[in-house]
Amino acid sequence: MRTPRRLATVLVSAGLLGGLAGCGGSEGTVDGYDWKAAPDASKIAAQGKDLPTYGLAPDWANYGEVVKAFCAKHGGTCAHKDTDMSSADEIQKFDAEQKNPVGTASDIGLMWGPVAERKGVVPAYLPPSAGKLKDWQKAKEGGWVATFVGTPSFVVNTAKVKNPPRTWQDLLKPEYKGQIATKNPASSGTGQAMVVAAAVANGGGVGNLGPAFEFFAKLKKSGNLSDAKMSEETLEKGEAPIQVNYDFNGIAQKKELGAKGVRLEVIIPSDGSIWAPSGLIVNRYNTAKGDFLKAFMEYVLTDEGQLGFAASGARPIRAVNGDLQVPAGKRENWLPEKDYAPVKEIEYSKIDPEEIVTQWESKVVA
Repeated sequence: MRTPRRLATVLVSAGLLGGLAGCGGSEGTVDGYDWKAAPDASKIAAQGKDLPTYGLAPDWANYGEVVKAFCAKHGGTCAHKDTDMSSADEIQKFDAEQKNPVGTASDIGLMWGPVAERKGVVPAYLPPSAGKLKDWQKAKEGGWVATFVGTPSFVVNTAKVKNPPRTWQDLLKPEYKGQIATKNPASSGTGQAMVVAAAVANGGGVGNLGPAFEFFAKLKKSGNLSDAKMSEETLEKGEAPIQVNYDFNGIAQKKELGAKGVRLEVIIPSDGSIWAPSGLIVNRYNTAKGDFLKAFMEYVLTDEGQLGFAASGARPIRAVNGDLQVPAGKRENWLPEKDYAPVKEIEYSKIDPEEIVTQWESKVVA
C-alpha cells in the first residue's frame, strides 16, 4: 500500500487532482465506436463472456449477485474477476490502458465521478434510467451514475467494548485509547466518506471540511486511534474493536462474525452522519465491451438492479431519493429506520477529494 504522502504525489502528478492534465471531457466516438448510440442488445452476451473490473468486488454491496442477475438476463457468462483498487487508482488505470484496455467498470466514491469525467476516461453516455437521478448524482456529459449509499457508522465488538460510543464526540473518551480504526482518507474512499461525515456532524459541510480535520487531529492526539489495520480480523480479535465504517459493511461483518459467536453492534452516530453515495464508472477506451457496459449502466438503476444492492444492507440511491419502494423482504439486513434520523443528504459529488488528501496530510498526519 502506498504511503499517504506518496499517494498524494502520485495523484497530483497523474493529473487526477487540481488542474487535471487529462482530456477535459468525454467524446462521443472512440476508435469508431459511437458511445452516444443505444446499446446493441444482440452483442451483450458475447461482450459479457468475461468481466474484468477494478474496485468492484463481488462482496461489495452485493455486486456479485447484481452482475449475475444482469448477465442471466442477457445470456452472458460474465466470468467476473475483480482487482481491488481505490477510486483514484481506478481512474489512473483506465487512463494508462488507453492503447490496450482491460478494465471494464469500477465502483467509485461519487466525489471521484467528476474527476473521472474531467480526466476523460469515461464515455459520453448516460443511460435512460439516469433520468431518475438528481443532477449531482450523475455525470454532466456521461460515464458515471450514482448507485447506492452507505452511511458512516461505528462497528463495535461489544465483547471487547462494554460501553460503545454513540456519538463522534464519544470517540474522544479516554476509555477508548488505542481501540479505534478507520481507513486512511489519503488512500481510501471509505476513509474519505468518514471525513465528510465527521465534518457534517461537527458543523461543516461540502465547502467546509475543516471541522473534520480538527476532530481527527484531536482523536489522533488522544491516542485513541489504533495502529492496527481496519479489518474484520482486527475487529474480531479486539485489536481495533471500534471501527468507523459504512453501515452495510458493518451489517455484513455482524452476520459473518455472529456465526462465530462474535457480537457486533452497528451504530449510526446520533450527532450526525451522511448518505455517502457510490457510483458506477465505465471505461471509455474499452469499446469492445461498449454495448455490455451501456446496458449495465442502465441495469444498475432499474428496480431489479437497485433492489439487488438493497439486499446487502446498502440503500439504493433511488430509495434515498424517494423514487423506489423497497419491499420488506429486501430490507431484512437493514438497520431500524429510526437509527437514520440524524443522517443528512449532501451534494456529495461536489466535494473536492484533493482537499481531503492534502488536508489530512497537513492537519492530521503531520
